[in-house]
Amino acid sequence: MGGWGLVVPRRDILRAPGERVLGWPPSGLTAHVSSYVAHDLPDAGANSWQITPLSVLAWVIDLEAPRRPGIPESPVLGLRDRPLRVEQAGASRGIIVTLTPLGAYALFGIPLRELANSVVAASDLLPAGALTERLAEAADWPERFRLLDEYLAASFARGPAPAAPVRYAWDRLSAGPVRVDTLADEIGWSRQHLTSRFREQVGLNPRTVGRVARLNRVMALVNRASSLSWAEVAHLGGYSDQAHLIREFRVLTGCSPTEAGKPAGLFVPPRDGA
Repeated sequence: MGGWGLVVPRRDILRAPGERVLGWPPSGLTAHVSSYVAHDLPDAGANSWQITPLSVLAWVIDLEAPRRPGIPESPVLGLRDRPLRVEQAGASRGIIVTLTPLGAYALFGIPLRELANSVVAASDLLPAGALTERLAEAADWPERFRLLDEYLAASFARGPAPAAPVRYAWDRLSAGPVRVDTLADEIGWSRQHLTSRFREQVGLNPRTVGRVARLNRVMALVNRASSLSWAEVAHLGGYSDQAHLIREFRVLTGCSPTEAGKPAGLFVPPRDGA
């Protein structure tokens, strides 16, 4: 799943000089990692970012950290059901690793409900090591992506895996709309048990994950077919009508579709654009 990751009210930052490089993990890691987004951006003054709910968790590896009041250096952002405002100033250099819940659960080894709607320092979740130093000393971004591939592959191999029914429910919700009662019946669990295990191993409850996934699919649809009317987008996206889409958009992103415009930012769709 993919879609817009950031709504950027101040458009001047998009014109600031700098470098952004997108990297994809190898096929063996795609169930755990969606993308790498490297950035090397100069100080463009104070900027305000609105981060919208995504179907991935984000691990920001700061090689040169900007000033972010209230946000730790090299933060991990859990799954969210509401927007997050981030104030930022100063030069910024690093890599954003977008992780599926499968990857985050294996990497961090904690109940992901503890990260839901939270921003936590990676140093509080991962053992101390020399990864950041190795990344900083690497010759270029492709070499840094290769180092991340190696580090993450080793971490995933020794980390926990979600229960098979939870992964099945995640895959079904990612693919398209499905009722939680239907999922519970297919799995053979009660709705209450499914919700409890899902929150532990994904972070949010199944219904909320489905809402976020549907919004992300709509965002990706608008990116691909910007000429569609919002009524057409609502119909194709599985909303009851345009008013339903606008209500959900406002709750999850903090603004209406027209106020958001066509965002651009640090998070990008995975290679399949789904």
